[in-house]
Amino acid sequence: MAGLVTKSEGTVKIWGRDIDADPRNARAAIGVVPQEVNIDPFFTPRQSLELMAGLYGVPKAERITEKLLDMVGLLDKADAYARSLSGGMKRRLMVAKAFVHQPPILVLDEPTAGVDIELRKMLWKNVKALNKQGVTILLTTHYLEEAEEMCDRIAIINHGKVVANEETETLLSGIDNKEIRFVIDRKIEAIPDTKGRFTLEKEGGRTLVARYAPGEVKAGDIIALIQKSGYGIADLSTNDADLEDVFLKLTSNAG
Repeated sequence: MAGLVTKSEGTVKIWGRDIDADPRNARAAIGVVPQEVNIDPFFTPRQSLELMAGLYGVPKAERITEKLLDMVGLLDKADAYARSLSGGMKRRLMVAKAFVHQPPILVLDEPTAGVDIELRKMLWKNVKALNKQGVTILLTTHYLEEAEEMCDRIAIINHGKVVANEETETLLSGIDNKEIRFVIDRKIEAIPDTKGRFTLEKEGGRTLVARYAPGEVKAGDIIALIQKSGYGIADLSTNDADLEDVFLKLTSNAG
């Protein structure tokens, strides 16, 4: 998409512009944040953004350097050498650099790989703010929880093939299983008979774990069975299918 690697086949269009037929305008429609930190250590954040804006042909009157520095929390470091910035600050500077020409599409290549939790939250705060402004975010990540929380639509690639490309809610609903843990009010003497409709297992002395398909069994039926067996329910917790379950199912089926 960015032209750093020549594609072997197929076509790619960015914002309706073919990267082969109209490479200049196609690349102007995206900003890329690579996984590797790539900044000039002898430039200040302000200089880096001004230089990048100049390379994209943004007139000085239309540059948003101060706004970007403020957005990524680097306004107080605007005139410090980039080499003096922490790893987290450098990551934030890269996001700002990718957005100097205000592209409609922002590509993030594993931007949180190897960073701490605090930095990850700060980066996602910035990304969500851009998304609310109408910017389309294309994210590649190996953190499934991150993808599930951040993305409206998720594609899963397995051995070079796209095995899923759906809205997040639709993708998660494809796994029809759920788990409920019931804490019983007394010691469990015998496990109630489910007649094969779902599984019910004993865990410890006072916990029953039910695993079932919501499309076939209702949670109320499980509760009723437990109570009918003479047990009282002191507490319960649920565990829905997550993106990890979907990923494992799709990649193992594809393999």
